[in-house]
Amino acid sequence: MLPQEFLNRMEKMLGEDYPLFLASYEREAYKGLRRNPLKAEQEEFENRMPFSLKEVSWTPTGYYYSLAEHPGQHPYHQAGLYYIQEPSAMAAAEYLQVKPGERVLDLCAAPGGKSTQIGGYLCGEGLLVCNEPHSARAKILSENIERMGITNALVTNEMPGKLAEIFPRYFDKILVDAPCSGEGMFLKNEEACLEWNPNNVQLCAKRQDEILKEAAKMLRPGGCLVYSTCTFSEEENEGSINRFLTGHPEFAFVEEKRFWPHQVEGEGHYIAVLKKQGNPEQGDHPSSTNGYASAADLKECPEFVRFQQEYLNLSSMPLWRKASEASLSENWRLYFFGEQLYHLPADMPSLKGLKVLRAGLHLGTVKKNRFEPSHALALALKPSQAKYTISLSSEGKEVRAYLSGQTFLAEGEKGWYLIAVDGYSLGWGKLAGGIMKNHYPKGLRR
Repeated sequence: MLPQEFLNRMEKMLGEDYPLFLASYEREAYKGLRRNPLKAEQEEFENRMPFSLKEVSWTPTGYYYSLAEHPGQHPYHQAGLYYIQEPSAMAAAEYLQVKPGERVLDLCAAPGGKSTQIGGYLCGEGLLVCNEPHSARAKILSENIERMGITNALVTNEMPGKLAEIFPRYFDKILVDAPCSGEGMFLKNEEACLEWNPNNVQLCAKRQDEILKEAAKMLRPGGCLVYSTCTFSEEENEGSINRFLTGHPEFAFVEEKRFWPHQVEGEGHYIAVLKKQGNPEQGDHPSSTNGYASAADLKECPEFVRFQQEYLNLSSMPLWRKASEASLSENWRLYFFGEQLYHLPADMPSLKGLKVLRAGLHLGTVKKNRFEPSHALALALKPSQAKYTISLSSEGKEVRAYLSGQTFLAEGEKGWYLIAVDGYSLGWGKLAGGIMKNHYPKGLRR
């Protein structure tokens, strides 16, 4: 049951379009998924998918799927081939027009739909900072970054004001997908409908003003800021932008777009694009990593060196594809966080004082006389980049057994194997005595 005050407001806003808007709540919610370009090209993806797909018009990677299908239960989901996302929510990241090598901030990023979309466009180059103030939601965000095989992301759990202290005038692009009253989720989320009230709309608008104020500090001159919500309230949309522009004359309005549920095949979204005036050369450059993590080179990581020599095809790894054999150590940006070994994106700023959940690619754990590879490393690799692989069929029982944590019989050399589904990486296994020990993370097992 839609709140009457909400309906009264929408009738006033929409006028003669109101009956069409109201009728949109009588249908089923649209379901969508978004291809991960880090894992599969378009033709390969469309030929491989076992679902009935229809393209979403406002993004080249988005698709509708049938309400009767359940892609979240398919092994391809665990392999990170796609991200399940409401179709109209796929539009905001498109307006950022992200290019490889840029520094991009997703300020309110959980659960990760827009961050993973941005990460796909960065192609592993540049830096993506994904922030979520709520700790439990930040953990989900970090897991989705890992599942999609994104290697150049920094996942933080901070308030916007704290990030603004660390990253003044730093980012080329910033997305503010602001917390809102969630009116665009009423059809698919009954709880959002029950929790709605006019006072919450006002509280959300006030919070959005504060978030935008901090975001402005972090955008370099010449940079682009995209603001988005999944609500219909003018107070939270056009009102937020107008209030922001009044207090920030250094920003210019570029364009805005509303996705109405009675006009598009989606549940609704608002998007505004702003540009910060000035010389791009005036942006700041925070210092490189120090203090929080300890830097290392290959000489200090003999366990990892042995692992990559025994189990990885280094020459074909995209993380180091620009490195010559003579300068490999200069391209391995290795850092220890305790016994955890990470490969950090280039020009990573200082992490000192930040609550960090993920910094670049987690390579694994360095233990006494051995190295144990991480699940993140498995999902970042292609099977051709591991010396030993076993690819299971998505239609067979074996892959389901693997995802539930079971061991299985196998033949081959003793050691670490990259386990895949139809040629897409899923996780690690370790073969000994004809038994493949399962190293799929316990927390992800079905």
